[in-house]
Amino acid sequence: MPFPEGPRRGLAARLALRLAHVCFAWTRGMTMGVRAACFDEAGRIFLVRHSYVPGWHLPGGGIERRETAVEALAKELREEGNLVFGAPPVLLNVYFNRQTSKRDHVLFYRCDRVRQTAPRRSDREIVEAAFFRLDELPAGTTAATRRRLEEIAGRAPFSDVW
Repeated sequence: MPFPEGPRRGLAARLALRLAHVCFAWTRGMTMGVRAACFDEAGRIFLVRHSYVPGWHLPGGGIERRETAVEALAKELREEGNLVFGAPPVLLNVYFNRQTSKRDHVLFYRCDRVRQTAPRRSDREIVEAAFFRLDELPAGTTAATRRRLEEIAGRAPFSDVW
């Protein structure tokens, strides 16, 4: 069920995310995730909008036990967008994600020439997913997503913090 609109939406999303990370704290020593800037042949960026957190985001998710970072990335791109690699992913940076917890890190990749094997239909996790021109990002694109795109473009230095 999607979160409510308006002021309560941000609070509900933060509480849900915090609860997820409290659960992860009991089952994992440190959390690590992957995200990617995925570009198609036309140079458009792929973004997703989740049901449980506001805004448009770069696709990604957590790395599970016994899973490599690239395996996790391939899985998340497949699940969130029906995307497959067109070229090997390139690791751009590692970020500390202190907004999520005191021990969460994100491996950030660039994936060029990704292909979508089928349109991504809306479900309980992903409300919308689409490719966008960089000069026509959707309203609600998160500040973190915009910062990562500025870093990739060379208009901002890579940060240590997501």
